[in-house]
Amino acid sequence: MTTPLRAAVIGVGSMGANHARLYARMPQTTLVAFSDLDATLRDRFARTYKATPYVDYREMIEKEHLDVLTIALPTHLHRMAALDTMAAGIHTFVEKPLAESVASAREMIEASERHNVLLGVGHIERFNPAVIALKERLDAGQLGKIYQVNARRIGPFPPRIKDVGVVFDLATHEVNIMEYLTGVGIRSVVAEIKQTLHDKHEDMLSCILRFDGDVIGTMDINWLTPTKIRQLAVLGERGMFLVNYLTQELWFYENRSAQDHWQGLVTVGVTEGSVIKYELTRVEPLRAELETFVDAINHGYNGLVNGEEGLRAVFLAEQILRASHEQQVVKLPPYTPVPARYRQKGQRRD
Repeated sequence: MTTPLRAAVIGVGSMGANHARLYARMPQTTLVAFSDLDATLRDRFARTYKATPYVDYREMIEKEHLDVLTIALPTHLHRMAALDTMAAGIHTFVEKPLAESVASAREMIEASERHNVLLGVGHIERFNPAVIALKERLDAGQLGKIYQVNARRIGPFPPRIKDVGVVFDLATHEVNIMEYLTGVGIRSVVAEIKQTLHDKHEDMLSCILRFDGDVIGTMDINWLTPTKIRQLAVLGERGMFLVNYLTQELWFYENRSAQDHWQGLVTVGVTEGSVIKYELTRVEPLRAELETFVDAINHGYNGLVNGEEGLRAVFLAEQILRASHEQQVVKLPPYTPVPARYRQKGQRRD
């Protein structure tokens, strides 16, 4: 039996607390230590998990001989912490977004290659069973040609997030999912942002994206809606898929006219057909994500969302903000997402 990896977490706030819980419970890992500036959190987690608490993560990585570690700090602190942990030879998982800038993300990727450690990025929706099932059905051609992808990620303002706005915090989820599902890159961006309640950053985004292959994407994202909604719709020639991220449900709304191939859609148009709800086994996406990370450490790269994809999401966030600030269409260079299951550890994109 493989010896469990010695795991730690830097920052045991809202998201880091879940990482600590899972490292403590997963058979592949043992939570041996964590660091946080909050004395109350340190006391609570030390009692709960019998793990060694630290104020300074640098002292932790020097003393604990760690194999794997999660960084769940405010975004602007990701770079420095990751450079320190990877220099110590620790496989490092960084919560999304990877960094506050493309330059910082690139530096982190270079460090992972230089020190020969794995860099994982927390794009948790990629491990949602509804998204996984949708990807399989799109790849199988069930929808036919894709016309549009529409994302709604709206809800109340989270007071804990102070250093980024909705573009870096929320839109990075959607642009990663959209390119993953369609298999093509975003080529242009039009965006409007608004700062309403947040002290320093935007809390509303409306965005239109154009992909290679003539797919249109739209995003409706905010921290202003009094109820939490997480939905993704993919419209195509044979109907529409609808994902509810929160309930892990996948629905298919059939375009019945698409079955009448001899008539053609031009003459028939679109008509309502069957509505199918697929039976999916619910899972905890974060656990699936961390298990994938640990498996990649033990057995080689396996489709984990890596530094390159994390960098791509940061780049797209920067371009969305640029499009809004410049009030014009921002054109992007060609980009072809490599299917995760075919990508090898250390493979670079030209």
